[in-house]
Amino acid sequence: MSRKNRLLTWICCALLACSLSLAAASPAQASAGPGRCTGKFVNPITDICWSCLFPISVGGLKIWPSSRPDTSNPTLPVCLCGLRPGIAMGFWEPVRLADVSMKPWCFVNLGGMKLDPGFDIGFKSMAGPSAVGGATQYNSQWHVHWYAYPLIYWMEIVADFLCLEQGSVDILYITEIDPLWQDSELTAIINPEAVLFANPLALAACAADCVAATAKLPTDELFWCAGCQGSMYPLNGNVSATIGHVQASRLALARFSYKLHRELVAWGTMGSKGLCGKYLMPVMRKQQYRFQATNPNPQTKGRYACAPIGASTTLMSAGQVYPAIGEDMGYLVWRKRNCCAL
Repeated sequence: MSRKNRLLTWICCALLACSLSLAAASPAQASAGPGRCTGKFVNPITDICWSCLFPISVGGLKIWPSSRPDTSNPTLPVCLCGLRPGIAMGFWEPVRLADVSMKPWCFVNLGGMKLDPGFDIGFKSMAGPSAVGGATQYNSQWHVHWYAYPLIYWMEIVADFLCLEQGSVDILYITEIDPLWQDSELTAIINPEAVLFANPLALAACAADCVAATAKLPTDELFWCAGCQGSMYPLNGNVSATIGHVQASRLALARFSYKLHRELVAWGTMGSKGLCGKYLMPVMRKQQYRFQATNPNPQTKGRYACAPIGASTTLMSAGQVYPAIGEDMGYLVWRKRNCCAL
């Protein structure tokens, strides 16, 4: 065989081997879903809704009012923590950043970076229709990445204020390696009470929570509801009734926040109990959080720029999802803080 024929044979064999390897791609790669991971880095100046800091209160008096609804604050302007007197302040603080995507290992707020962990974990069929009761509804399954993001502290906007969350930007939680996040049966370990609210009457009560969250603030007493987004249970990323990316991603993020409280990873910071420090809150108070979109389109102004958990997405969905190039969601998490400041 001539040298030219041997070269041609080698090239054909290489192409055949390549095609066979692609055809026999691993289930992890096949189930990762169509499209690439998209996103961009969050600009700490232009992509932040700075008006979401407000209102700021001293006791029951709002010294910097806002049109956004606020939680109840301690009535007295002075407070006492041990022997240390202080001023009872209330404010909203950006403390966490979250990726919410149907693509495993997709880090939306890190520029749309997609990692290859080198092992088959976190990959599964992440979306698809299913028949329930004779009707077809759309199921979706989301992953969440949770970052420490004490924006005010590391930008040194306010110096020497002990009430601020301190630290640096860091990745705190990745749901791809959490078996409770992907399996509803295993999730029952941390939310056994879910069976009590899996009935039409309990779900009907969520309509009242939807109205309350959209008009002002969600109803903490209806802790099993995520307002207009649906049921808070199970505490995982399996959304059984997906209306759109904005609704489903906000529901997945609300469930994840609740999951952290149930696991005693996240604590309470609002109200009179939070004046002298964080406290255990295994049943999350929804009023403590606001979610602001950072990807694919940052919401930086308007009343619903940092809407509370359960608020209707009708007024915030426009322009938030782009086909193929903008279906991975990113959020900035604002937390209410009441603190006895020096």
